Amino acid sequence: SESTEIPPYVTNCPSNGLCSRLPPDCMTCNTNYSCVYGKMATFDCKVKPHVHCVDEHNHEQENFTINMTCQFCWQLATSDYVCTNSTNCMTVSCPRQRYNATCTVRDHIHCLGNRVFPKMLYCNWTGGYKWSTALALSITLGGFGADRFYLGQWREGLGKLFSFGGLGIWTLIDVLLIGVGYVGPADGSLYI
Repeated sequence: SESTEIPPYVTNCPSNGLCSRLPPDCMTCNTNYSCVYGKMATFDCKVKPHVHCVDEHNHEQENFTINMTCQFCWQLATSDYVCTNSTNCMTVSCPRQRYNATCTVRDHIHCLGNRVFPKMLYCNWTGGYKWSTALALSITLGGFGADRFYLGQWREGLGKLFSFGGLGIWTLIDVLLIGVGYVGPADGSLYI
């Protein structure tokens, strides 16, 4: 007896659409071993059970071909996949830190290999601090530590406040360091 249970992938497969436009989870394709990396190649595909699709003439079909660039999923352009973000890594560090992300290829993109893959990405998140605001505070109220208080560095801010900006020397150095982006937010995020 045949099972009447519908597989979970069917919910992501549009019914009676073009077979060549189906998401990769809705089809099974044979590997084209003669494809040349970076070149267009043709792959023979078959729809999975319980998936219905048509050709250009609106005739239902099971076997079809798709054209795609011959490359592995992890080699796609960054706009073709979505990765997890990390908010616990420092962006203002030398050398710049990386974190392990899990990336998933977008539904409409076809590629070879695993559609979910690990990737090392640079820390790139923001806590909402503006570089222009930090620089303006450093120039105008830097002698009172306002720039360091704004960036969340309250110990340095208190030091500048009670030393009158290191008698002006610390203030000038901070204007330079904030201006070139060497001093950033205390939480390790990037400026916006």
